[in-house]
Parts: sequence; C-alpha cells; structure tokens
Amino acid sequence: MDATDRAILRRLQRDGRQTNKELADSVGIAASTALERTRALRERGVITGYHAATNLAALGRSVQALIGVRIRPQSRETIEAVLDSVAQLPETLTVFVVTGNEDILIHVAVPGTPYLRDFVLDHLARRKEIVDVRTTVVYEHFVRTEQAEIDANSPARRASSRRKFERPDD
Repeated sequence: MDATDRAILRRLQRDGRQTNKELADSVGIAASTALERTRALRERGVITGYHAATNLAALGRSVQALIGVRIRPQSRETIEAVLDSVAQLPETLTVFVVTGNEDILIHVAVPGTPYLRDFVLDHLARRKEIVDVRTTVVYEHFVRTEQAEIDANSPARRASSRRKFERPDD
C-alpha cells in the first residue's frame, strides 16, 4: 500500500457513504483513479465490506458485557459447535476464540442486567460442554474507527490519547 491507498482507506473509514467524486477530491486524485484504487483495495481483501454503525442504546440494548466461557472437552468440534450456536444469537456482537483462562469471549449487548442474567443462564450455563462462565459488564466502549498498516519492524508505540477512538453509540 502506498500513501494514496492509505489516504483512500482513511477517508472511506471516516465516511463509507461518500461518492467516488468526493473521495477523489479529498485525496487529490482523478475520480477514475479513486475508483480503480478502491476496487483494487477490495480485490486484495484490504476493504472487506461496508456497514452502517448503529447506536445500541437507541435499539434498546444499553447494557454490554464480555462473557468468558471455558469449554470441555477442548476439541475443535466442541469449540466450533459452541461458536456456531453463540454467533447465531441476536444478542451477540462479536465472538473471540482466545487463550488463557477462557476459551471463548462473547461480546453481547442486551436491554438490561436481568436480561443479561437470563441470557447467561438460558443460552450458556445450560450447555453441558460449557464448564465455566464469567461475565464482565462494560461501563464504556471505545472503538478505533481508523485502521492502518503497522510496521512490523518498528517497536510498538503507545497512543498518547484516545482521539482516534470513538464511542460507537455517539
């Protein structure tokens, strides 16, 4: 990726609904170049899709939680079965397969804590292959809205502020 590709990507991450002409003007290239570059970014798998960001609280889902789950037996089939099941639940936002004390982390958004309790009891605790569930309520949630390449050869640098992060519900 060169500087033009990075500029296109930054602009699209800020506003994926802008027209190709607006994108080209903002980056300082011809509209045909912007179109070809954007198409190439999609074909290379850098841009994987477009979506509408939503306000979860406005959808009646004001409580978010991270739920850590331990699974036994630890086999590909068992973990994939739990993943498939949990990913289909409308409360689920994201599912991670992780190392450490838990095998899976589930990010959910629900209407309230009683609903969260029922979600854990009805959808997770009843499963025989789930042997432990740990729930952490999320107070605040920030998402990095702009992604960029990381130079694997340079040491990691800490961000000095959260300016690049946004509350998804704002």
